[in-house]
Amino acid sequence: MASNIKLFEVNNAELEKISTLQAPPGVLALLRIPEESPAEPELLRNTFSIALDGVQDPGNLGTIIRTADWFGFKNVICSENTVEVFNPKTVQATMGSLSRVNVFYVNLPEYIRQSAIPVYAAMLDGESLFEIKWPKEGIVVLGNEGQGISAQVTEAVDHLVTIPRIGGAESLNVSISGAIICAEISRNLNK
Repeated sequence: MASNIKLFEVNNAELEKISTLQAPPGVLALLRIPEESPAEPELLRNTFSIALDGVQDPGNLGTIIRTADWFGFKNVICSENTVEVFNPKTVQATMGSLSRVNVFYVNLPEYIRQSAIPVYAAMLDGESLFEIKWPKEGIVVLGNEGQGISAQVTEAVDHLVTIPRIGGAESLNVSISGAIICAEISRNLNK
């Protein structure tokens, strides 16, 4: 264990008082929130990143961060109207992945326009993600749970992609869509 970690033992009653969860997991960590650093374009080179446009559910954001970590995506770029990354429910849903994934908040349409790499938006009317020849770098944009990707962001992207629908469901949860897309990109890049 690192020498700069201080441990304090508390009883269950104390743990319930300091936790925001109804059933605390038995361990809590108090960490300093890092200073926000700019989303430098160099961080996006030679890798894929996820961008989120207006995602509001903290559990979805946390799950997307955890999924990004699982598939080796190091950056999650959030629009300014995406839920706060340090929301307790978001932090819980990351299950520790927040410490390994960079999360940035930007003016998303402007950021995408200035990026020098391909940008893909997950839409119902896009090209099948299974038919795309994925390059070695890019950004995949996922939209708001109820409204999808905004018109301003859609105008700034290079390609529209979709997960082909076989059944009758109207849509997929944003974090499930993100997982499917990350898995397909990862599979293609690691052949």
